[in-house]
Amino acid sequence: MSQARGNLFILSAPSGAGKSSLINALLERHSDMKVSVSHTTRAPRPGEENGVHYHFVSADEFKQLISQDGFLEWAQVFEKYYGTSKQSIEQQLANGIDVFLDIDWQGARQIRELVPTVRTIFIAPPSKAELESRLNNRGQDSAEVIASRMAKAQSETSHYNEFDYLIVNDDFDTALYQLETIVFAARLAQSNQAIKHKALLDNLLSE
Repeated sequence: MSQARGNLFILSAPSGAGKSSLINALLERHSDMKVSVSHTTRAPRPGEENGVHYHFVSADEFKQLISQDGFLEWAQVFEKYYGTSKQSIEQQLANGIDVFLDIDWQGARQIRELVPTVRTIFIAPPSKAELESRLNNRGQDSAEVIASRMAKAQSETSHYNEFDYLIVNDDFDTALYQLETIVFAARLAQSNQAIKHKALLDNLLSE
C-alpha cells in the first residue's frame, strides 16, 4: 500500500468563532494532522515558543525569504510580516500529513491561486450576540478592542462564499464532527485512494 500525499486545508473565521479550539481538538485526536507554523517578524508574546507558535525571524530574514519565493502567502500587518513557508508545507504533505493553515480570506485567495487543490473552510459563530459574548468572556480585551473585533468579524464574514465549506460553531462537538468529516472525505478522494491502493487496483485490473 503506497502512501498518499497529505491534503492542505485553510481554516478562516472571525476572532471568537472557535477556530483555534476546533483545530486543537482535532489534532488531539489525530497524530497525522498538523497546523502550519507561520513565520513572523513580531516579537514573541509571553508563553510563545519559537518553532511551536511561530517561527520568529528578523525583518531582513523575512525579506530574504520573500526574494527567494519562499512563501505560499505573506502579508504585512501593522509593520510586522507574517508568512507561510512553501518548503515546510511541501515536506509535511509529501509525508502524508494533512496540514491546516490558520489564515484570513486574503491569504486564502493567494494560496488558492498557487494550490488549486486546497480545501477551504470558513468557521462562523451562531450569532452576533454569541460572538460578542465569547469575546467578552475571554477577559483579554478592552471594550474598544472588542468593538473593533466585531466590526472586523462582519467584514471577514462577508467573504464566506469564497470558501468550499461553511461550519457554524454553535454546538462545539457537532462543529468538530463536521470538520473531521470534511478531512476524511478529502482523504477518500479517488486521486488519493488510487495512490494508496495502487497495488490492489493493479491486481484487480490484471488479466
